[in-house]
Amino acid sequence: MSLKKQTISPRTVITSHVNSDFDAIGAMLAAQKLYPESVIIFPGSQEKNLRDFFIHSMGYLFNMANPDTIDFSLTQRLVIVDTRKKSRLSGVEPLLEKQDLIIDIYDHHPSLPGEIKGTYDLSKPYGATTTIMCELLREKKIHISSDEATVMALGIYEDTGSFTYSSTTRADFEQAGFLVSCGACLSTISSLVVKEMKTEQVTWLNELINEMTTVAVNGIQIHLSAIAASHYIPDLAAIVQKIVRMENLDCFFALVLMGAKVHVIARNRLHELDVGKIMGGLGGGGHFYAASAKVANQTLPQVEMRLMELIEQQVRHVRVAKKLMSSPAITITADKSCLDAAKKIIRYNVNTLLVLDLHTNEYLGFITRHVAEKILHHKLGHQPVVDYIEPGTQSVSLSCDLADIEHKIIDLKQRVVPVMENRVIVGVITRTDLLNFLVEHNREVVLGEKTDISGLKPRTKYVGKLLNRRLDKRVLTLLSDIGNAGDTLGVEVFVVGGFVRDLMLERPIEDVDIVVEGDGIAFASYFASMHNCRFHQHRKFNTAVIIFEDGYKVDVASARLEYYATPAALPVVENSSIKMDLARRDFTINTLAISLNTETFGTLIDYFGGVRDVKDKIVRIIHNLSFIEDPTRIFRAIKFSNRFGFRIGKVTSNLIGNALNVGAVKHLSGLRVLSELKQIFGEDNPLPAVQTMADYGLDKVIHHDLKLTDATCALFESVGKTLAWHDLLYEEDAYPKWAVYFMAWLHGYAFTMSTQIADRLMFPVKERELLLEQRIKAEQTIRLIERSYPVSNQQMYWWLIYFKTECLLFMLALTKNEPVRKAISHFYTHQRKTQPLMGGKDLKSAGIKPGPVYTTILNKIIEQKLDGKLNTMDEEIEFAKHYASEHKLI
Repeated sequence: MSLKKQTISPRTVITSHVNSDFDAIGAMLAAQKLYPESVIIFPGSQEKNLRDFFIHSMGYLFNMANPDTIDFSLTQRLVIVDTRKKSRLSGVEPLLEKQDLIIDIYDHHPSLPGEIKGTYDLSKPYGATTTIMCELLREKKIHISSDEATVMALGIYEDTGSFTYSSTTRADFEQAGFLVSCGACLSTISSLVVKEMKTEQVTWLNELINEMTTVAVNGIQIHLSAIAASHYIPDLAAIVQKIVRMENLDCFFALVLMGAKVHVIARNRLHELDVGKIMGGLGGGGHFYAASAKVANQTLPQVEMRLMELIEQQVRHVRVAKKLMSSPAITITADKSCLDAAKKIIRYNVNTLLVLDLHTNEYLGFITRHVAEKILHHKLGHQPVVDYIEPGTQSVSLSCDLADIEHKIIDLKQRVVPVMENRVIVGVITRTDLLNFLVEHNREVVLGEKTDISGLKPRTKYVGKLLNRRLDKRVLTLLSDIGNAGDTLGVEVFVVGGFVRDLMLERPIEDVDIVVEGDGIAFASYFASMHNCRFHQHRKFNTAVIIFEDGYKVDVASARLEYYATPAALPVVENSSIKMDLARRDFTINTLAISLNTETFGTLIDYFGGVRDVKDKIVRIIHNLSFIEDPTRIFRAIKFSNRFGFRIGKVTSNLIGNALNVGAVKHLSGLRVLSELKQIFGEDNPLPAVQTMADYGLDKVIHHDLKLTDATCALFESVGKTLAWHDLLYEEDAYPKWAVYFMAWLHGYAFTMSTQIADRLMFPVKERELLLEQRIKAEQTIRLIERSYPVSNQQMYWWLIYFKTECLLFMLALTKNEPVRKAISHFYTHQRKTQPLMGGKDLKSAGIKPGPVYTTILNKIIEQKLDGKLNTMDEEIEFAKHYASEHKLI
């Protein structure tokens, strides 16, 4: 028999934010005294000391109730303390829907747009909300017991950092003194507010300090740390405050990924910044000197980029050229036609095109979209663009200030101004760019159109010693030579991606991928000419391959950005910077680069926390839409997770699920899916990857009836053992490892379903034959051998000789009959290469007339050799003559 919960119908309900701190709890207690007969909905806390304190010591002070036991139909008033955010309230959602509800708000945080509007709202910029409440209790001369005073004083002490935070006011001191006069126990307050750091917290403190970077924003030093935690970190705010004190930081932001949320804690002593407003931009809040936010389902680099944007919005740049300009500038040479200009304007969706001298690259002026359209209208598209340009004599440098830009664009009526550095155009600022900046709307426009990583600063680290320790002399010399070539050509060169990742993971390094901030093809051509190498270029992608005399290859690419016209389409490629080149990549662990130029040789560059994720053994995506734009990254995430023994981050895993839910993989061509599956099945042990694919439902995308069974898993394990045996004994024998696993994956399915899978994945003809006809024939043959065993060497030979290596290995893994497995193994190791020493010419010389009999005799010789006979040519000739004579063939 279950007891029905007794419900209550209070006219006034008091609440605060979830994960309440002492200030919220002290303010709720004070509100209870201001509103007699009220009920408190206690939102709970993740801090153990809070739970213990109030459960065991002070719980009797609060008239608390579970929201499930409250009938809100008679409730007329809701009192909210220490917050205005609807998203931070819990248990009062039905109450907030009431039309005639009176809402009283008491808070020390400033009001922000989008927050709850109170019928009555009392807000003061004190260090604690409890201070506001205490003033009201004193004005109304309401008695406060010693235990109540202790709880309220706790709130003031904690939220002012024991009166050390910059947000502390005179009122906080006065009301704390009043509470002490009411009997507040300072020893209790000290034991709860002054906490010794635990060993685990010290570890996280060191992690945050080690990952700290400094970014200068208009001369202001902003300190920032971004880390990922495998589990929840208790009392993170206290750890952050400790770092601020230890390092004497004026402004510090800590970003910690825990689960699927990035927790951001901010502490600030600067008058130029309001971290409460900055955190408001992330969906959080706080006040001028201390604030926090939680951002769900976004990657750590994304939150870091957004945070830097919000900081830059507050701290207005004095020098704004680099921020405003679009780069690279879209240009055209003066000799091109107006039709070419119009096409370029449409292709890049710009309104103004810079015109340069063909020979000197000097800036001559610009042509607008409006002019170009008029020229085409008058059928003058064949005319040279130089005849219709508007002269441009004004430019700005990267170090110019806002006044200089305003003067050139507004006062001198320049529609567009190029940004010059060392007499080279590095960007362009348009009238629209300036207008957007002046109305403080530029950031919103940019965020709506593209991912802007301009505010993201790299973490750098010297890894020269690691290079010396891990690389052989040839590769180390090669990297040095590449850096020297970059110096000679005046371009920045980097070794990137898997090379750097595997270097840090202490894994074998196979590929050397070079990125050039400039023309990668021109670099490869120059390097090849200087080192007597060959090179092949791929002009479409601005890439090249340098090939040494012994066949050793180095891939060279121009730093580039990519965008996707439609989901699952192949990317469109444009030249760009190393930062944008790294930003286009898939996972943080693949976004690392090492500079190779002489002055910076061995400097590791990390924009997206790749070093951290390599260390933490985790696969994280960079951008939320990555799996939508290129769903093959789902397979690669699984592949890397399996290969390195990494886990897939929670946010990344959620994004995989979202992409699959919207059918992103369905848009992929079969060939692209097949390519990814081949790579996964080509790994040493693909079973965990296949299991992960099944967990995400990727197998259903390939075929709705495809599923991973226990039998399939057992067969995969058997294949793994078989291939390990083979590769140990026959290291030089090449075969498609992926095909063996793929046959195991399809084993047991009907020919019709296998055909449908082959159609979906667009198998080439030969591979299709292998995985369909040959696989099924191998399955039938293994059943035949098992039924007929024991069989002669000759019979085993003729059953197996026409199968390829991959089929034989599949059969070895498939059979559970140990004698049969040994027989197949014996065939593979001792008999499969059995062939006669003699051939057709030898038979003819022996006087045997040519014809089908030759095949018969040679097969008979093979059978004799399988029995250990006919070891020499003479013995074979003698046998052939005897056989021919016996059968009257001579």
